[in-house]
Amino acid sequence: MSALSTIRSKSKAATFTGAAILLALVAPSMLQAQVSSYGDKTQGENTGDQLPTVLQKVQVTQHLNAQLPLSAKFVDDTGTPVTLGKYFDGKHPAVITTVYYNCPMLCSEEMDGLTGALEMVHLVPGKDFQIVVISIDPSETPKLAAQKKAFYLKRYGHPETADGWHFLVGQRPDIDAVTNAIGFGYVRVPGPDGRLTQFAHASSIQIATPQGKLAQYYLGVEYSPKDVLLGLIDASGNKIGSPVANILTYCYHYDPQNNKHSLIVARAVQLGGIVTVASLGGFMFLMFRRDVQLGRNHDNEPDDDNHRRNG
Repeated sequence: MSALSTIRSKSKAATFTGAAILLALVAPSMLQAQVSSYGDKTQGENTGDQLPTVLQKVQVTQHLNAQLPLSAKFVDDTGTPVTLGKYFDGKHPAVITTVYYNCPMLCSEEMDGLTGALEMVHLVPGKDFQIVVISIDPSETPKLAAQKKAFYLKRYGHPETADGWHFLVGQRPDIDAVTNAIGFGYVRVPGPDGRLTQFAHASSIQIATPQGKLAQYYLGVEYSPKDVLLGLIDASGNKIGSPVANILTYCYHYDPQNNKHSLIVARAVQLGGIVTVASLGGFMFLMFRRDVQLGRNHDNEPDDDNHRRNG
């Protein structure tokens, strides 16, 4: 191999090494920017020794084997008054979750995670189990519940299972009866306009037995289809599961102004990372182009040894 070829190889290696080092430096800051951009959603990291004050009452305390209040009254997505007990026939389990339909952040991710998991669970809603979604916001309406049901039923992709999806609204005493039984703590907090229109809460889904006893908890916003399937099978046999690690995902607007500012900062960091990567790509392109040009020039030069022999 000629000296120039060796130099070119070393140059390429140096270029790749430099690119790798720069990407290693840039990638963490970009990842942090993406995490920070969800300024209202946090994994509950402590500030000092305590959570932010607004989250002190936000929790999920696992009440395994506790009885759900089957007499609690709600209105379903068709506007029909119902009791929670309607969805527990003594034969089939139910997935139950507490959200609010106008939630701008975590609730949609929770419902997306549930729907995605159920897509891979080979059981049929309405036939093998029920899905009960209860709004914690007493101001929400059956019309909004119907819209949310239509959205997630379409995403699920099986409209024939509509009878197995139930989106409920209700009043504070009945909502609290359910959330207290589940151990779902939440607080009302100001929205961006300063009005108390949003809720700080954690994310979880529960599976209940055919008699309405809490059999299993799944925390977070992503759920293993295998775990959900096993939970439904166990609950159908009235088997109560074990507590899971209490790692909570929170959803709240603690300070709208600060949240807005954090979002702007995160976007700026993201933009800086994009510009850096683009600059790195341009640098690599120029280096490779120079190497190619040097190679062509070298190939076009006469071999010195041959020239001397022919002379």
